[in-house]
Amino acid sequence: MKKRKNIITVAIDSPAAAGAGTQAKLISKYYNLFYLDTGKIYRYIGKLKINKKNKFSYKLVLNKIKSLNLNKLKNKTLLSNEVAQSASKIARDKKIRDIVHKFQQECAYNPPKKYNGSVLDGRDIITVQIKDAMFKFYITASINVRAKRRFDEYKKLNLNISYKEVLKSLRKRDKLDKGREHGPLKKTKDSILINTTKLSKKACFKKIKAIMDKKLNN
Repeated sequence: MKKRKNIITVAIDSPAAAGAGTQAKLISKYYNLFYLDTGKIYRYIGKLKINKKNKFSYKLVLNKIKSLNLNKLKNKTLLSNEVAQSASKIARDKKIRDIVHKFQQECAYNPPKKYNGSVLDGRDIITVQIKDAMFKFYITASINVRAKRRFDEYKKLNLNISYKEVLKSLRKRDKLDKGREHGPLKKTKDSILINTTKLSKKACFKKIKAIMDKKLNN
């Protein structure tokens, strides 16, 4: 694959609801980077598995990903707990991961020319997708804080789910994400740890910006 030269690449890994998506969007906006929420791709496929249960196949996934309109990833139905669980199971499939991997790398290394680079967040961005990223961040937070954030998101969407159910779901997802055979979620030695448990969105971005500006301005 041919790669665009002299671009900014930012890789972010995190457990669910740690605030990585929010920070990735802020980074994208400030530095004019193409943003891809890789978890949404697995949610998209997870929903496809639910809707096309009897017709679901690798060929179907390949065709859907090849022609994927990124606006479809903004669909609020992808945020449901059922889709989240389906996505976690789908993400363990090596063939599915290979299909998604090619799409994600194309986004990372060949973003549209109007952007200065790319920022991707997910579970294996640092370890698999963009190993040579200019910036690598591992964003995390306590399980209780993450559950509260996700519960508040669901409330805004008028989804009928309790805090206890969200907490249980996140624990299950953490176990699946960290325990899967291919591309498990893990902190690497060369990634910078950002714990958002006691940080506001603004404070977190300020911390990340200081790290990035120091390297970019040298």
